[in-house]
Amino acid sequence: MGIPPAPPCLPTGMSRPAVLPYVWMLCGAASFAVMAAMTAALKDECDWQWIAIARTGLAMVFAVMLAVAGGAKLVFLRPGKLWLRSIAGSVSLLCSFYAMTHYATSEVVTLFNMFPLWVAVLSWPLLGELPPLDVWPAVVVGLVGIALMQSSEFGGAQIAVAAAIFCSFTSAIALIGLHQVKEIDPRAIVAHFSAVALAGCIAALFLLPRTRPLVLDWHNGALMLGVGAFATVGQLFLTKAFASGPPARVSVVGLTQIAFTMLLEVAFWQRNFSGLTLVGIALVIAPTAWTLLRSSRRTTAAIAPE
Repeated sequence: MGIPPAPPCLPTGMSRPAVLPYVWMLCGAASFAVMAAMTAALKDECDWQWIAIARTGLAMVFAVMLAVAGGAKLVFLRPGKLWLRSIAGSVSLLCSFYAMTHYATSEVVTLFNMFPLWVAVLSWPLLGELPPLDVWPAVVVGLVGIALMQSSEFGGAQIAVAAAIFCSFTSAIALIGLHQVKEIDPRAIVAHFSAVALAGCIAALFLLPRTRPLVLDWHNGALMLGVGAFATVGQLFLTKAFASGPPARVSVVGLTQIAFTMLLEVAFWQRNFSGLTLVGIALVIAPTAWTLLRSSRRTTAAIAPE
């Protein structure tokens, strides 16, 4: 028998498209890190509710424009399961901006990125899928990492820490809800979420306490515009990455947002990280990445026989 011919799609021809989803995810992670840094820069200038309104308002405008321009049908009241994704995502967004303005940014971003662990745990009650046994040790290790991150420097920020953890929890609910509305155009989903989140941010402005008046000078205005712009750009890169790459492996690349945020804190605020904090961050990142990679392997193994 002769040597079989090479497949039509050679590795050299596939290398660039195969790498693109990870490049897009890196760009998205960097964009979200810049957004988080700008939010931290605004925390002493205005209340967090205003920053959240700037983020969601600009995102809603862009989402609606993209949906209308692309001919996507906008949805509102129906289907009801879409509200699970939008409400959970809105709660997550509110918690995230509160946490970013009341706690160290790198630690908050680390806690946000625990959501894959919660997705694995919540898939049991919400989807009827029993999580594998190896998920539970990963959750325990992540909780140990959270405990180590609570250094004396930030000992009085328990509410912000709880908000960051709850943000990752509600993000998991939102992602599970997103899995249940796959038949709806993604642009319509983003537009619906953005509108609901904006309404939630406006309600928080009036219902939750504020500590300082809004001062819209050129500096604060530019930072708020940057928060909305980088959040929108990050969302677009994230959407492209997930649309064209394996979700679990792309999500692992998304964890680089933590590293980008830490670099920005060192560069602009000359922050020094204690050894205990670095160990805690590593103990949160490691089980999250491991859970994502295990999920990718299980999916590949399930598809292979077909």
